[in-house]
Amino acid sequence: MKKRIMVDMSATLLHHGHIRLLKQAHEMGYVVVALTTDDEIRSKKGYTAELNYQERKEILESVRYVDEVVPCNWLIDNDFLIEHHIDLLVHGCDNVNHIPEDKLVIFPRTKGVSSSELRERVLDSLVDINLSGNKGPSEKIAHMLINTIKNEFKLD
Repeated sequence: MKKRIMVDMSATLLHHGHIRLLKQAHEMGYVVVALTTDDEIRSKKGYTAELNYQERKEILESVRYVDEVVPCNWLIDNDFLIEHHIDLLVHGCDNVNHIPEDKLVIFPRTKGVSSSELRERVLDSLVDINLSGNKGPSEKIAHMLINTIKNEFKLD
């Protein structure tokens, strides 16, 4: 019988680092993604995710390395693993979950990528669009964003 492997994530912006982690977990067994709920993201990260829980769940369910997706809180504990019949929790090196070490497998993070970094790239792209003079829907967003930043930080 395949081992049940849990990967917990928020997947606010799914990227190749997430896919690599899911692929490694898939090589170990049946993959259950514990997906952080919207309320937990707002509470712990302090913002509303770009994609809501249902959208993130739908995306993850379409990834061939994922067998199941369940909602979770910010932190996973051993009771949660037991409830979902999980043999191992797979996580990146930033793990803060309080579970027994014999149920934890840590993989290194993919260097140079994170959801936060992707947000910065989007901001840079919007600024470039605004500065280049290209017209279109993104130009309005870029202009609004730049003005918001200027007002927030009292720039001008």
